[in-house]
Amino acid sequence: MALPGIDFPGVGCGLAVVKDGRLLLCKRLKAPESGHWNIVGGKVDHLELSRDGAVREAEEESGLSIGSVEFLCVSEQIVAADRQHWVSLIYVTENFSGEPRLTEPDKLSDIGWYALDNLPQPLSRFAEDAVAALKARQA
Repeated sequence: MALPGIDFPGVGCGLAVVKDGRLLLCKRLKAPESGHWNIVGGKVDHLELSRDGAVREAEEESGLSIGSVEFLCVSEQIVAADRQHWVSLIYVTENFSGEPRLTEPDKLSDIGWYALDNLPQPLSRFAEDAVAALKARQA
């Protein structure tokens, strides 16, 4: 069976969840980019809109209830070490309820809010692209 991201480029989605100028980040346990800090997100399912996938993944990974989202940017990532290739559509929201919690401890080791000028390292490529797009929007 062919796997997205490994046997052919995968379609991913991400959501930059922002609260009081801080970005929600989680630390990945699995490839690609294991050990990197990332925005919430994941794979777009077949016949699923990327926007819906971003909301679904964010709710699954953070326990938050997500409201409206808007498009932020596109990010493409080729991780040679993991032999993975992903193209992700990234969205942004400040419209959510609840407090983030670690709901997928098999995939993520930490989750929290971070100021855009004081982010944990290393960041994933998707998180770097999301941060650059957020900063460009503020300028």
